[in-house]
Amino acid sequence: LFVPFPQQSGLYEYKIFGGLADIPPKLCADVYMDLDFRKKWDQYVKELYEETYDGEKVIYWEVKYPFPLSNRDYVYIRECREMDVDGRKIWVVLAKSVAVPQCPEKPGIIRVKSYKQSLVIESDGKAGCKVYMYYFDNPGGMIPSWLVNWAAKSGVPAFLKDIQKACLNYSKST
Repeated sequence: LFVPFPQQSGLYEYKIFGGLADIPPKLCADVYMDLDFRKKWDQYVKELYEETYDGEKVIYWEVKYPFPLSNRDYVYIRECREMDVDGRKIWVVLAKSVAVPQCPEKPGIIRVKSYKQSLVIESDGKAGCKVYMYYFDNPGGMIPSWLVNWAAKSGVPAFLKDIQKACLNYSKST
């Protein structure tokens, strides 16, 4: 599903491994896949929706960036599969950026053209789940690569906390 992006960007590809205690894996996968719910808990979502173009489901996502930086947007496809591997239930989510003529770039927003993500969720053997994520994007524009890498390094742990909190609130809101 993924084509490697050029490595000359100076940006890192991230591999994250973490645990979410007391969050069952199916709940974590459901929350991650629920775009409408994400608009409620993710403070960085400006716009987020799924459309079908030429028979393919495509997601449009605009992310709020702090002033003075321009917002970024993503156009991507993703798929979630529940798998059984030697008796272990594993949820796998794959996503990658795509170019869709029906989703042209908007003035004042920088399109992220290089984005890919793999997410694997499984039980931790207790009441929680283990999460593995592989992630890369190139936000483009004139942001120094050291700043992008710093933001990703601090933003990923914050995202795991946010999704854990969202999971705890999910059953109350659905």
